[in-house]
Amino acid sequence: MTQRLPPSLTPLDTALAALLTGLDPLAPMELQLIEAAGCIAAGNPLLPARPSRDVAAADGWALCANDLVGASSYSPLPLATAPAWVDAGDAMPAGCDCVLDADAVEVSGPLAQVLAEGVPGLGVRRAGSDIDGRTPAAAEGNALGPAALLLARAAGLDRLSVRRPRLRIINVPGATVTMHLIADIARAAGLDVQTSEAGARDAGSIAEALGTPTCDLLLTIGGSGVGRKDAAVTALAQHGDVLAHGLALQPGRSAAIGRLGTIPVVALPGSPDHALAVWLALVLPLVDLLSARLPRRQVTLPLARKIASSVGIAEMVLLAEEHHAWVPLAVGEWPLQAIARADAWLLVPASHEGFAAGAPVDAYLMWE
Repeated sequence: MTQRLPPSLTPLDTALAALLTGLDPLAPMELQLIEAAGCIAAGNPLLPARPSRDVAAADGWALCANDLVGASSYSPLPLATAPAWVDAGDAMPAGCDCVLDADAVEVSGPLAQVLAEGVPGLGVRRAGSDIDGRTPAAAEGNALGPAALLLARAAGLDRLSVRRPRLRIINVPGATVTMHLIADIARAAGLDVQTSEAGARDAGSIAEALGTPTCDLLLTIGGSGVGRKDAAVTALAQHGDVLAHGLALQPGRSAAIGRLGTIPVVALPGSPDHALAVWLALVLPLVDLLSARLPRRQVTLPLARKIASSVGIAEMVLLAEEHHAWVPLAVGEWPLQAIARADAWLLVPASHEGFAAGAPVDAYLMWE
């Protein structure tokens, strides 16, 4: 049986509200640092100060700067006792506050003389200079990037508390390229991703692949259109509830949303550009809610050219940054090469006709 999109498409805002209704952020969990990259931080403690005491920042001679006033190669300063040698990372000896290079001190048997002055802190990493003791392991609601993981490792942590949605992706045969695109993006965003493939494109095979999922969010890829072999939405209706099929969104008009029990489901189109647009406009807000992520950063720049859009349907725009302005690459339809070039994306609301050239617009970074 051939599916048909309804004559009146569901507004994007309406679909998103229906998808998010009744959902709450997930409970935090602890993950090893190697698994936590990209996840959203949740309630981590303050890190201990690092270093815990003054340490040498370079190899050299540990001395007290006040004892070296006037020392130079023309007027060497003899020392009563040979100074202590420290390697980078060693704790500074008591009474020492600077580290001089190897050639700044001459040592001959029991005799030592200094050939240069020093200043307090020279060659020294002060206690708390790397981590001040008032810094959390990771800021609540932010994604864990390399810098946050660096701090955690430096402080000796091996785990962090995060929220990590479990995403299951079911590929409908014929949409493998798109499935890999969405899975790669989801993994980079810190999600726990599992993928599988329906045995065939018919409703029975897709429904069987749906099974009884144990996840926080389920996506189907492909089979959401109106062709004779598109049966993903029919399978969802047989196995769960379809909340909307056919969105006032371009690209992505043939997407659908629903639920399997309490699990939200989004049926993404099989075309990479349409699936990516729905991911950005519809799935990311859902992921952010489950993760309790802080609002995503937007970058405001003027438009290099005007954007014309049709009233009544929300249109997604790909942008590239050139000369401190946003250059529109594609509106409504996204060639793959435009996706590859894009730095950011912009949603033109259904009530807008677009934006004039020179108008400042707020865009989301493409791969953040």
